[in-house]
Amino acid sequence: MKEQIVYEDNHLLVVNKKVGQLVQGDKTGDESLLESIKNFIKKRDAKPGNVFLGLVHRIDRPTSGLVIYAKTSKALSRLTQMVKNREVKKTYWAVVGKEMIPQSQRLVHYLKKNEKNNKAIVFPKVTEGAKEAILTYHVIKTLDNYMLLEIDLETGRHHQIRAQLSKTGIPIKGDLKYGAPRSNPDGGINLHARKLEFIHPVTKEKIEITAPVPQNDAIWKACEE
Repeated sequence: MKEQIVYEDNHLLVVNKKVGQLVQGDKTGDESLLESIKNFIKKRDAKPGNVFLGLVHRIDRPTSGLVIYAKTSKALSRLTQMVKNREVKKTYWAVVGKEMIPQSQRLVHYLKKNEKNNKAIVFPKVTEGAKEAILTYHVIKTLDNYMLLEIDLETGRHHQIRAQLSKTGIPIKGDLKYGAPRSNPDGGINLHARKLEFIHPVTKEKIEITAPVPQNDAIWKACEE
């Protein structure tokens, strides 16, 4: 756990989540990062009582990268509001197949969550029950068979990046749910929450955090080189 913590102070803690880790408990009953970090802090700091830790935002289980947890209720309420107000800038990296697409593009769609198969349905125009989803991507590296996109999110919808890129004809590497031709050996997808920028909710300092990509994936390593 120690090696996954990329930032920590009295108010918040940011981890670089591995592929397959849950950010918080779900119906699978698998241990979540939330519980792992609580146990780690309890042991490390020799805390006698319960450890307070609140999840500020989520990323999908097959995704890797930065997740913020709050260590105080004040930080949790302020950060949750900041995420709602889009005051936390999130930058993602995604590996997609080589296709003839614009080098940079702003995508606007409308997404509706299908609860049955836990998937986002994408509509090109305003649709009842669907929420607006906006992102901008830039191609920042080209490999032999893949391209690396840097993505800035304007909205935070369920499976937004995965669904919007799939709709554009460039599903993320390994993402079978959204049309990738094959899975990755680790069951994950090549989507990584790369960078976070925000004003600290308590100290008001500017915080910028960048997470290294998974080192067990040759394609990711080639992207970061």
